[in-house]
Amino acid sequence: MIRLIVRPLAEADIDEAFAWYESRSVGLGVDFPRAVDDCLASIEASPLAYPIVHRNVRRTLLRRFPYAMLFVVDADRVQVIACVHTKRHQRRWRQRV
Repeated sequence: MIRLIVRPLAEADIDEAFAWYESRSVGLGVDFPRAVDDCLASIEASPLAYPIVHRNVRRTLLRRFPYAMLFVVDADRVQVIACVHTKRHQRRWRQRV
């Protein structure tokens, strides 16, 4: 089985988005981590199913939320490098590659 690693900056992205949604509507923040968990499980199950968007970085979208999960597939692991709003500029996550 391939090992899934969520880098600290990606974890910070997820925490920031959770806090933003929770501040807008109590309980909405709870739905965001569920969407993230579903997305991570899908990546872990079949990481090569997602398109390459930059160099060797692949992307998948979260359900119900306008966020993309960006990750790199290595021989024995998948590294999640960012969880970003789809309307934000790409330079933010491309610096992490």
